Amino acid sequence: MITSSFASILNADKGQTWPEHTYTEADWNPITLDEATKTPAHGYRASKTFAEKAAWEFLEKEKPNFTLSTANPPIVFGPIVHYLNSLDALNTSNARVRDMLRGEYKNGLPDTGTYIWTDVRDLALAHVKQIELPEAAGKRFFITAGYFSNEQIADIIRKNFPEYKDKLPEPNPNGPGGFPGGSEKSLYKYDNKRTKEVLGIEFRSLEESITDLVKSLKAVGI
Repeated sequence: MITSSFASILNADKGQTWPEHTYTEADWNPITLDEATKTPAHGYRASKTFAEKAAWEFLEKEKPNFTLSTANPPIVFGPIVHYLNSLDALNTSNARVRDMLRGEYKNGLPDTGTYIWTDVRDLALAHVKQIELPEAAGKRFFITAGYFSNEQIADIIRKNFPEYKDKLPEPNPNGPGGFPGGSEKSLYKYDNKRTKEVLGIEFRSLEESITDLVKSLKAVGI
């Protein structure tokens, strides 16, 4: 099995607000080689797309004596269990939480960017299930727990770790939000049914994921 990415599913040209579309495993990023050279973000998404396509093409043409499945997660949060020689070595997804705890967004949260996520432990379990279950062979798996925003993350930290309250921007009086247009309804939709039904994954909540992440960061000295 191969760890791919939502980057190979996403159509970035449509932007985040594409409410009439539901992303599934049938979607492929339409990026071209020429577009890949335009920006670092384009290059990253293209690398994920081209690499995954090459794997599926190899399987189809060479017909090896093994099967293939891919995991396509978006933003990945969750506790840090590996050794870190520096907090600057955090993965990109978790780095935004580290920066919140450091007070780098005290004057305002950045744009959330990709508004869907998964927990690293759910993603790890999905990997194991993809290897173990015969019915997972030959399939892509869009592994996402659902929507999130940076504002929701800040609210979770404020609620569960009051010692960081002064590092965070003032709470939104209208409650958790931070979505374009003020609602998840303005975003593209997602379909994670295959991951739930074939792999049997029951996704953790955002609050559990962020709370466990912050605990792990505190343990390494943030």
